[in-house]
Amino acid sequence: MDFTPFYVTFKLACLTTSILFIIGIPTAYFLAFSRWKGKVFLESIILLPIVLPPTVLGFYFLIFLGPNSTIGHFIESTFGITLAFSFPGILLGSIIFCTPFMLTPIINGFRGIPKNLIESTKLLNKSRINALWFVYLPIIRKAILNGVLLTFAHTIGEFGLVLMIGGKMKETNVASVAIYDEMNAMNYETVHSYAIILLIVSFILIFFLNLLTRKSNRSNLA
Repeated sequence: MDFTPFYVTFKLACLTTSILFIIGIPTAYFLAFSRWKGKVFLESIILLPIVLPPTVLGFYFLIFLGPNSTIGHFIESTFGITLAFSFPGILLGSIIFCTPFMLTPIINGFRGIPKNLIESTKLLNKSRINALWFVYLPIIRKAILNGVLLTFAHTIGEFGLVLMIGGKMKETNVASVAIYDEMNAMNYETVHSYAIILLIVSFILIFFLNLLTRKSNRSNLA
């Protein structure tokens, strides 16, 4: 069995989760606390991939960022990066598609912070950075972990988006696409080997998510 698809899959999942973790916290903080009227529109755009079919996102990704597009041609000629049928392409697509899974738990975590605590940080003249780092983030750490696990789990299960953006190149051949190819070739033994590994990993992630949810519920009841 070729383990390359698993290397690509977990590389994609780790990079997607790490990047979204870095940009997700400040973005979620802004969406949770900002009084800007346009944030409803912005939040709707960010959360759109939850209901948008992956193939639709993949199609428009290729339209606007493919080699024949103005933006795609500019990126390729200026930076030497090809977004269509390449690992950077599926990474960018994965970041866009998984953004809601990182942001939603963190936004809800920020919005669940008691208002009296928020007012207390203001009365103590704490800067926003100090309040975020020393007060808010420790409180919502379970929400952050929830977002990390959801993002990682969703990334390893991606299929339609990766197939459309990455094709069947070696550097973009994730486990889900490998299963599809082996199934079409009727290599059922290989399919079973790939599938059982993804099944075990997915179960472990869901198990930890359930544990996290149960602990959060118990804390709320207490």
